[in-house]
Amino acid sequence: MTRGEFLRTLEGEMELPPGSLNERQALTDVDGWDSMAALQFIALADDKVGVTISGDQIAKSRTVSELLSLLGDALTP
Repeated sequence: MTRGEFLRTLEGEMELPPGSLNERQALTDVDGWDSMAALQFIALADDKVGVTISGDQIAKSRTVSELLSLLGDALTP
């Protein structure tokens, strides 16, 4: 799965329009980013790419790019 495909999947889970998430965004600027969205991210990481993410890791992330970096090599560019 590519980084872009993962973002589109996350947008779908968060009920955001396609293309509304980009890696440069601060999480505080993402409409609907809250604890439920964080749980959706954790679930997608596990289900789609087989990576286990903790709530602490999410809490330390400040940008969409930092979230994606938690997935390591599981995503392709």
